[in-house]
Amino acid sequence: MTSLSPVSDADLSLLAQRLEGDLFYDNTMRTLYATDASAYREMPLAVAIPKSIGDLKALISYATEKKVSLVPRTAGTSLAGQVVGNGIIVDVSKNFNKILEINAEERWVRVQPGVVRDELNMALKPYGLYFGPETSTANRAMIGGMVGNNSCGSNSIVYGSTREHLLEVKAILADGSDAEFKKVSNGELQSLLNKARQKNGSASLLDKIYLKTDAILASPENQAEIRKNFPKPSVERRNTGYALDMLLNMEPYTTGTDADKPFNMCSLIAGSEGTLCFLTEIKVNLVPLPPKTQGLVCVHCDTIDEALRATILTLKYGPHAVELIDEYVLECAATNVEQRKNAFFVKNKPDGKFPAILVVDLSRETKEEVEQLAADLEKEFREAGIGFHYPLLFGDDTKKIWTLRKAGLGLLGNIPGDEKAVAVIEDTAIDVYDQPEYIREFNEILKKHGMSAVHYAHAGSGELHLRPIINLKTSEGHRQFRMIAEEIADLVKKYDGSLSGEHGDGRLRGEFIPKMVGKHNYQLFKDIKKVWDPNNIFNPGKIVDTAPMDTFLRYEADQKTPEFKTNFRFHDQDILQHAEQCNGSGDCRKTHLSGGTMCPSFMATRNEKDTTRARANILREMLTRSPKENRFDNKEIKEVYDLCLACKGCKGECPSNVDVAKLKMEFLQQYHDANGIPVRSWLIGNFSKMTGIASYVPWAYNLIFKNAPLRKIANTVVGFHPERTMPLLHSTTLKKWYDQRKNSAPKSARKVYLFCDEFTNYNDVEIGKTAILALEKLGYEVVIPNHGPSGRPQLSKGLLRDAKKIAEENIRLLKDIISHDTPLVGIEPSAILTFRDEYPDLVSDELVEDTKKVAQNALQFDEFIAREIELKNISKNQFTKEKRLIKLHGHCQQKAISSVIPTKKMLSLPENYTVQLIPSGCCGMAGSFGYEKEHFDISMQIGELVLFPTVRQQPEEVIIAAPGTSCRHQIHDGTGRKALHPAEILWNALV
Repeated sequence: MTSLSPVSDADLSLLAQRLEGDLFYDNTMRTLYATDASAYREMPLAVAIPKSIGDLKALISYATEKKVSLVPRTAGTSLAGQVVGNGIIVDVSKNFNKILEINAEERWVRVQPGVVRDELNMALKPYGLYFGPETSTANRAMIGGMVGNNSCGSNSIVYGSTREHLLEVKAILADGSDAEFKKVSNGELQSLLNKARQKNGSASLLDKIYLKTDAILASPENQAEIRKNFPKPSVERRNTGYALDMLLNMEPYTTGTDADKPFNMCSLIAGSEGTLCFLTEIKVNLVPLPPKTQGLVCVHCDTIDEALRATILTLKYGPHAVELIDEYVLECAATNVEQRKNAFFVKNKPDGKFPAILVVDLSRETKEEVEQLAADLEKEFREAGIGFHYPLLFGDDTKKIWTLRKAGLGLLGNIPGDEKAVAVIEDTAIDVYDQPEYIREFNEILKKHGMSAVHYAHAGSGELHLRPIINLKTSEGHRQFRMIAEEIADLVKKYDGSLSGEHGDGRLRGEFIPKMVGKHNYQLFKDIKKVWDPNNIFNPGKIVDTAPMDTFLRYEADQKTPEFKTNFRFHDQDILQHAEQCNGSGDCRKTHLSGGTMCPSFMATRNEKDTTRARANILREMLTRSPKENRFDNKEIKEVYDLCLACKGCKGECPSNVDVAKLKMEFLQQYHDANGIPVRSWLIGNFSKMTGIASYVPWAYNLIFKNAPLRKIANTVVGFHPERTMPLLHSTTLKKWYDQRKNSAPKSARKVYLFCDEFTNYNDVEIGKTAILALEKLGYEVVIPNHGPSGRPQLSKGLLRDAKKIAEENIRLLKDIISHDTPLVGIEPSAILTFRDEYPDLVSDELVEDTKKVAQNALQFDEFIAREIELKNISKNQFTKEKRLIKLHGHCQQKAISSVIPTKKMLSLPENYTVQLIPSGCCGMAGSFGYEKEHFDISMQIGELVLFPTVRQQPEEVIIAAPGTSCRHQIHDGTGRKALHPAEILWNALV
């Protein structure tokens, strides 16, 4: 491995001046790039975000001069430590993300390495074309990374690996020269080799690469060794070492039946993990779109062995994918807000335990074809005594199942405590017909050591992702990590399989390559590396000359960390363990094109620093390694959390259940304890108190904030952006209005308690009135009980002890009156949902059960109405028959803690009302975030991703609906349109 020469900050500063892009060498950025999705951690020298080919060449020149390494990186989701290293991390994900050319007639596309796989297919869909290989990380995995790892995915039964689709690449070689690799005929290859030989000492690096490769492949001894020791041909997923076996099967080294395979160096580059050259352009083959009708048979099996035997039976039916989901994944899904919904189809075994489920994709052109195949398959299973439940699912349900399956890696982070499902032998590939026996032997090895493993993924292609449960914070865990790797490597060799099927060797499996392919072939790999990269600058220590696989691990053996006293409860774990649930799978790196809320700041900036992953990583690092007594007192954490909107998107969408908003709130309180509370934070946190005072003279407040010049001055004084408009005060408060009329308000046996939150009470009074009037007209008695504010402003600014007092006061006041029959109904989602989200983890122990009871019956206005519709207490006959189109933007916390489905159900009750969800994530306002001067621009950028353009496209007669007060304000400031609360729309529809 390249050793670091003493490179100073001054040297790096000079390098930064040579780059169009950015170079970071501060501790924060280096820390964020010290890990990927693997078990490894190593601090890099620096992080480069290049903008041009010139930047890449400057980095290569610098690396050669200073004897440092370059580690290419895209999404950073590698599982074998491929993008962890001590040199300069070169992140091309932000700027090298263009689709350069689509040739529909010849079925190929040319892209830069930072193009996201799913987004490429979105661009290709209008042409009826598709890039086949599909990783579980496809909504953030990039083509460059897929080439580097030779990624496959669930559909490799049909489409194979990335290697099979790689046509050409443009690359920069280790000497800074440009090169292009593509297929060459035998005549072209011989001409190229002859010219290179004639140059003698003046041969270029490219010449030397071709000459050395030819010398290796032309040798009868080498040919024999390669054919003898590489995985057997029936193992199609094969990423062990460099793909010399693939080159050997091309002309002129193999002739006859394989004579149609012209020589193409791209087969070697695929799976080379950035160790040979730096890719700048990639040309891949395209295939027609998959069949129109996807049907999934979800075979419920009692055991893993039964599921694997079922796999063999499925293959003759021509499936597009055969994927396994085991009981561990299903148990983790049951604890995840989003994935619990996706597991709707699961039927437990008679003993109540989760089954092993084999998902068989029988995609065909028509539904009838799929149904016939499914019926035949089920009949064969029943005759063989395999399985006990065989649901066949179509349409949107298939998306839910694939989302659940793809979330497997992230879901495994949900296992509480320090024991985790570790990536160590998770990528073994075996002949699918050997798989049942292989897995039986695999589990016998684990049982011998008192261990167990998770089994999931690609059963149909002989590659299950097998993850033993290990505590890598202990010496015993480190011993198990190595022991299991060694013993399973022997087992894989016994079956002539591949130690890596698609995740690559990296620094995890490189040590075992001599065992897997023999020392002779391993030396050939070293020869290949040496000729391509003479100075060892390209991602050294991966594939060859790797460090021992149990060094540079993320967790040190028997590491000591203090106990952390926190304001929030972190169930069955502490705050550090909650941050450690993030395993780096990078779900938070998806863009707005893939949908969802997480993570709005990354969607706007495309900076790794602004991902949910980065926030979990920096907190883990500081709590683990900081020398300070108060380990929360670190500006690095504050810096990385700055653009967290606390939208709760991660709580709902992160498969590992990492609630970064909760982590941020806890961090802020601990940081305030050491550094004091900033004035602006205090003012925002005490919104209810300050607004309550202003409500005595609303005319004076409004005089300032209705007048643009005065507003700009006032905003600047407080620390808000001068261009941001401010919510105005009503001439009265909702509570005053209610008190004035409560004696004359209608009574009813059906009573609801209205939570009068601080936003509705002072600013959105008319919405509050409308909600009360609508409920009364629908036959309910509305009572505003005695209660305090919600505590949402305090929570947002980390004033947790203040929020706890408010929460406990509210629970004591409400616990004896709130029930299923007399629920607490709220208008503002962020306020009412505190009862269900933060309160149970914040109140004192003696109030937990009372809090849970109130939380179960704390409903958004929309949820309550939807419930009453289900109970047939409200009918469409009470509403207008007028036709209206409604575009609905859901509130972030509503989407994370509850759902937008009740809102859609409520607004769809008038029979001619059509409700369409705007596919937006966070609006960008997020409480006070969008008001703050330093966050205003990013707030508006987030709005411009989906929400603002969609709203602007709507004709005036289209109703824009938004339950959140911040969302409605953001829509107004960003588009000039007035959005209505769903309660207002319901009231207007009543007849």
